[in-house]
Amino acid sequence: MSELEKFDYPLPRELVAQDPLKKRSDARLMVVERSSGRLRHHHVRDLPELLRPGDRMVFNDTLVVPARMLGYRTSTGGRWQGLYLSTEADGSWRILCKTRGKLDIGDTVTLMSPNLQDDVRLRLLERREGGVWIVQPESYESATEILGRVGRVPLPHYIRGGNMRDADVQAYQTVYARAPGSVAAPTAGLHFTRELLERLQQSGIGITAVTLHVGMDTFRPIATQTLRSHQMHSEWAELTDKAAQELTAARESGGRTVAVGTTSVRVLESAARSGTIAPYSGATDLFIRPPHEFQAVDALLTNFHLPRTTLLVMICAFAGRDLVMKAYEEAVHEQYRFYSYGDAMLIL
Repeated sequence: MSELEKFDYPLPRELVAQDPLKKRSDARLMVVERSSGRLRHHHVRDLPELLRPGDRMVFNDTLVVPARMLGYRTSTGGRWQGLYLSTEADGSWRILCKTRGKLDIGDTVTLMSPNLQDDVRLRLLERREGGVWIVQPESYESATEILGRVGRVPLPHYIRGGNMRDADVQAYQTVYARAPGSVAAPTAGLHFTRELLERLQQSGIGITAVTLHVGMDTFRPIATQTLRSHQMHSEWAELTDKAAQELTAARESGGRTVAVGTTSVRVLESAARSGTIAPYSGATDLFIRPPHEFQAVDALLTNFHLPRTTLLVMICAFAGRDLVMKAYEEAVHEQYRFYSYGDAMLIL
């Protein structure tokens, strides 16, 4: 078995969730006990009883921007689609895009609103590796303003082929999202309602916010033959001084740090490379893989991830590959719902 085959598993297509549940916290929750290897079945709404007073949950408060764009090549009328990634210091955009035929520097693309009205044009300035282009909007407006008119929810391809419905605008966003910047949702957080957050706090469980702006590379399968040779993508992260103080105080009092999602894990472990949690702000390209020694995470709430991805590798680094694969086999057998709109596991 090759190194990457160790992070593969079979999954019936019908278990890939295409829509969220009517009530977020009704999602099923598999509890995975690392010390005993025991698997238990609950629901996300049971978290106040599954965690202990004094524990502190860490949520990624990034807000998903409507990053998916549709339009046409201005000169030919050919269909075009793109994905906004970020804004450069000079106001140009980094995007992914594809169309029939060859795009040339200097070409323009006309973006269309969801009601198919022509809007802003993008001028192609520079082609970079990996299908990335640098483009300049022919407008003085911010990316937030433009995407607010023309953007669509950037659903993963495995959800209805990436085709959004009106309900996805709210469903594919955490209830505590605050900081715009992600092109994909931190999906473990999609299970939380304001009611559940209140119940957690009433049970003596603390809540701390961190930020990591999720990029599309997060979900891409590893294409190299070994984990060591995989080039990890970089994402912007922040853990404030207040957050560092809250987490340090909770641990010193015997509480556990419970990361909500792999994105929160990346922030925490990036901020704790010295061995203690410290404020952090900037890019991180940390690739968490076995035998990573976790410095800041004691428990993890996470969705079920795609095979051969850095996310599944991270989960295996935290809980051990054999136990994780046992849990995934159990999830398939019990017909859990997988991926972004699916169910979750709590690793203790």
